[in-house]
Amino acid sequence: MKQHYGIKDIAKMLNISVSTVSRALRDAYDVNPETRKKVLELTEKLNFKPNKNAAALASGSTKNIGVVIPFITNYYFSTVISGIQDEAYKQGYNIILFVTNDDLDREKTLLRNIAATSLDGLLISISSHSDTQDHFEELLNEGVPIVFFDRVPHDIRVSRIMQNDFDGAFLATKHLIDNGYKKIAHIAGPKELNFTQERLKGYLAALEATNLSRNDDHIIFSGFSQDDGYSDTLTLLSLEEKPDAIFAVNDRKAVGSIQALKANHVQVGLEFGVIGFTNDPIATVIEPNLTTVEEPAFEIGKQSCSLLIKHIKNKNHEPHDILLPGKLVIRQSVKLSHDA
Repeated sequence: MKQHYGIKDIAKMLNISVSTVSRALRDAYDVNPETRKKVLELTEKLNFKPNKNAAALASGSTKNIGVVIPFITNYYFSTVISGIQDEAYKQGYNIILFVTNDDLDREKTLLRNIAATSLDGLLISISSHSDTQDHFEELLNEGVPIVFFDRVPHDIRVSRIMQNDFDGAFLATKHLIDNGYKKIAHIAGPKELNFTQERLKGYLAALEATNLSRNDDHIIFSGFSQDDGYSDTLTLLSLEEKPDAIFAVNDRKAVGSIQALKANHVQVGLEFGVIGFTNDPIATVIEPNLTTVEEPAFEIGKQSCSLLIKHIKNKNHEPHDILLPGKLVIRQSVKLSHDA
């Protein structure tokens, strides 16, 4: 029968401590190079395979990062995950995915169970109706490093990475105004989300900067789906003072809006402008193609993962916010003034 060797056997054979063998195997800086060489040569000779769980306990690190997201089928979040995975792989970490389905109760249950699992830290994008922060604070009080991305809580001192929602919304609304639209509606996301409020502020700031009056009937808060965009647009078309353009909180709502307008024989891009936010692939499938603000999703994933690893390696790393700019992508759903 083939003999199996453990880390204690290696230590005994070389007459060194178990902790020294453990540190040598993970290439710790404080191990003598000659000792490390002896450990590696012996483990290779014995075909020794270290127990990863034991190594994690010895080092205090599992090399596992938890990623908590509302959706997995969403283009934006799948792109963020690609960015996270790219950075994690480069730095020798694995990611474990947790999906809340945008449900607050599920988010709370997941996070309370996660507290007992083997993770070095967490990247979190909160659910739409996450109006409490106790479940986040419990983890922070336990010393779990956390970085929030995209959907972030309001009043909690922790690192956050977001696209610049205010500037992106200002850019989108100003593009409509610059091309002759005067009655611009905004179909927003859930009211309690931070980025919903930031995009609303950017929209209102663009109106104010160009001396256009605010019409609260032209601002509708609802969900993020295509169906929400469709029904919000029907509500706007039923008003006595109808808008002549719509800035949608995301591309899915913008696509729903275009469908509702076409169903009501409104010519999108000619008599009515629609602009979205994300640059989802669906923007080039819908006719007319959707003008939108591109979010730096991959970069948000990379930078949030990089920042979390800094917090993991240095528990005293100061929390801070990072804002990444969006980019206007011009297509046919907004009539350009020189086309008029």
